[in-house]
Amino acid sequence: MKEYRTLLFDVDDTLLDFRAAEKLALRLLFEDQKTPLTTEIEADYRKINQGLWRSFEEGKIDQNEVVNTRFLILFKEYGIEVDGALLEKKYRGYLEEGHQHVNGAFELIMDLQNKYDLYIVTNGVSKTQDKRLRDSGLYPLFKDIFVSEDTGFQKPMKEYFDYVFARIPDFSVEHGLIIGDSLSSDIKGGQLAGLDTCWFNPDMIPNETEMVPTYEIHKLNELYRILNVSNTQA
Repeated sequence: MKEYRTLLFDVDDTLLDFRAAEKLALRLLFEDQKTPLTTEIEADYRKINQGLWRSFEEGKIDQNEVVNTRFLILFKEYGIEVDGALLEKKYRGYLEEGHQHVNGAFELIMDLQNKYDLYIVTNGVSKTQDKRLRDSGLYPLFKDIFVSEDTGFQKPMKEYFDYVFARIPDFSVEHGLIIGDSLSSDIKGGQLAGLDTCWFNPDMIPNETEMVPTYEIHKLNELYRILNVSNTQA
């Protein structure tokens, strides 16, 4: 069994329930706009948003373009002109309030903090991620937080991981493991950086990509088996 010393955790839909936070933030934003949020509009938003973030991961656009154009594009599809940056600011305020844990996340991190060097590696807006992590109680359990906005790079870029590795004392790639829910961001990024990877796949989505993670788990507590340590929170 391989010995790991440094664990790099993604945030959204790995430790914090981003889907729940996003759903609430969208509802509040549309209430503010006095526009009904239908299932169709919500699905269109997710498609647009995911496409923009994918382009960001691929280095085709910057983060500002992602966040400041997604609502502009969405409302334009329905023939409504809006100020994309203004709606983003309002949405961001609502999103920052969402800090629900993924099932078992807090207990896992509480247990592992004294056994491993724990770090956060996340794409996103620094202010939002900082507030959500602090409000969730997870922030002080990590040795450092690396948000793409602060680094100048993003997952899965190797430069992002080079930045992270350079700031972790005595870091060894051979003894590092990244845990995340995104094949295109966490798993691909980890592989480009030479890390072992753990794909958190609670919905048991088929992997139709060419990326093969080192491990796959469906519940966070399955990480104990990979690490070969006991669950003292059980």
